[in-house]
Amino acid sequence: MESLSIPSVTPLYIAILGILFLIFTLRAGLYRVKNKISIGTGDDPEMVRRMRSQANFIETVPMAIFLLITMEFLGASEVWLHSLCSLLVLGRISHYLGLSELGPFLLRPLGMVSTLISILLSSIWIFANVL
Repeated sequence: MESLSIPSVTPLYIAILGILFLIFTLRAGLYRVKNKISIGTGDDPEMVRRMRSQANFIETVPMAIFLLITMEFLGASEVWLHSLCSLLVLGRISHYLGLSELGPFLLRPLGMVSTLISILLSSIWIFANVL
């Protein structure tokens, strides 16, 4: 196994994901303020969509980032890293657009599948390169 080096690929994508998280969180928070929904959803379907869009990001992205940065520490090629990180970012954007109804519904399942594929492939890569 190669020695650890300073990551150079994943930080870029982590920063992009951080900005997306802020956008998704602000969309939910500002809607909450505008519509005076202090706690929960206020039985507002739009609030539910915005909350779930942001929450699903939080439920999936940390594991994906952990796996991708582990790949980079283990010496994954830039091609692998850029491919899987791009798939994750595009998947998260697609899922958000589909779930929040800012885009066609089809983007939601495509985004989730993209996210899960990035997690699966990075897990398989780690197994293959550690065992």
